[in-house]
Amino acid sequence: MTLIARTRERGVETLALDSPDTRNALSAALVDALAGALADCAKDDDVRAVVLTHTGNTFSAGADLRDPPAPDALVGLLRALVGLPKPVVARVTGHVRAGGLGLLAACDIAAASTTATFAFTEVRIGVAPAVISMPVLPRTDPRAVARYYLTGERLDAAEATRIGLLTAHGDDVDAVLEPVLDGLRRSAPHALAETKRLLTARVLEAFDRDADHLTALSARLFAAPQAREGMTAFLERRDPSWAL
Repeated sequence: MTLIARTRERGVETLALDSPDTRNALSAALVDALAGALADCAKDDDVRAVVLTHTGNTFSAGADLRDPPAPDALVGLLRALVGLPKPVVARVTGHVRAGGLGLLAACDIAAASTTATFAFTEVRIGVAPAVISMPVLPRTDPRAVARYYLTGERLDAAEATRIGLLTAHGDDVDAVLEPVLDGLRRSAPHALAETKRLLTARVLEAFDRDADHLTALSARLFAAPQAREGMTAFLERRDPSWAL
């Protein structure tokens, strides 16, 4: 299994998370495969922009609880998305949960179909959205993200757009993205790289400042008894012991 399906059309490289049986959960192998594909795109002068999308009905269910990536590997992947010297556009037609929202926030532009749903579900399994906060918090409304971080509530595409998780949404996500991709194809590569550098400076500052602390926090929380109970309950499809 390749885990990342790759196609190219007129300078736009599409990378599709391709593990539908696991709902594109972020396993160690998938994180490594996506990081490698991004590195290839960074070095390829024929790639003007990257579209990050998915197969199946889920963009990503978050960390693979059976084979989770090391926290520093996830940090590296998110930073690779933010720091790629080419625009990265997320194309979502399914559901996004937990760590998958980190991928979404790390992209420069994100669009979804109106049927997509989103949730920061970490608190419901006994952990926190620690590492993904580096791209999420600089790009979202503080009051809104506090609610969704703390409650794990589900939000729809309209609300995700309102709070800054998405750039736009619509019934036909490809129609939404058509003018975006046309604009990127018409733009000079060096100008795109320098403009992206301006736009991502604040997000990269968060990585420089917080990566070590948040990586350690994530590792500590995942090793704690509440996380073990939360993950077991999730896999057994039952409420965790603390649920009232």
